[in-house]
Amino acid sequence: MSDGVSPDDAAMVDALDEVWGRIAELGAGLTEGEWKRPTEVPGWSVQDNLTHLTDLEAMILGRPAPDHTPPEGLAHVKNDPGARNERFVDSRRTWSGADALTEFVDVTHARVAQLRSYSVEDFAADSWTPMGPGTVHDLLPFRVFDSWVHEQDMRRALGRPGGLGGGAAEESMRRITGTAGYVVGKKAAAPDGTTVVIELEAPLARMIAIGVEGGRARPLDAVPGAPTVRIVTDGETYARLACGRGDPAAARAAGSVRVEGDEELAARIVDELNFLF
Repeated sequence: MSDGVSPDDAAMVDALDEVWGRIAELGAGLTEGEWKRPTEVPGWSVQDNLTHLTDLEAMILGRPAPDHTPPEGLAHVKNDPGARNERFVDSRRTWSGADALTEFVDVTHARVAQLRSYSVEDFAADSWTPMGPGTVHDLLPFRVFDSWVHEQDMRRALGRPGGLGGGAAEESMRRITGTAGYVVGKKAAAPDGTTVVIELEAPLARMIAIGVEGGRARPLDAVPGAPTVRIVTDGETYARLACGRGDPAAARAAGSVRVEGDEELAARIVDELNFLF
């Protein structure tokens, strides 16, 4: 890494290197049947999750997009970004998993090498981000988050848990738990005076406290002893539901998400955790 680069930027590059390396290790031992196994991402296999990550990093590197048109009427393609993602993913569906992995490793190694050569000015340069125009500095946390979420999609489908510690997991959980106020105040429309405690047990343990005043939900400095709502689950389940994977009602019914206090409001909050779709 070039001298003078901020610790935050260096940490994001390390996190990308970490998560992409883990994905490569995971893929190295898969059979063709495992590569083609469906995941919780509608319409996508384990291999599709991998090639989606290849796609975005290849695009950022300036590599040419495939000259390919996916079939029309795919049920899981619901908007223009989905259609754009599907072009690359579908272009690799006839590939073997081993070939898809080879391309992923080539692209991600090139991307890490590029990022490790960057100067302060390079990280401050203009860049596309999923939220609109920004800088390379702004983009990297999104890439860490996206990569970690799809790593977890692959691992759940394969029954091979992992990747729940380290910089990529920490950055992803920071982004995920940072949406709690939006979920409580906007999506669940909790009334003024509401306090919500979300207690995440291991793995990915942490405590989130939200209060609603003046129609706005904000993090609280201290965790109230008797909140309006207390939601208890493990961090992995919370991340899964917040990213639109799984059924919140089923998680509550199975006891993997437990609620106390105002049960109607608690159920509404859990059902609205998904901030991605």
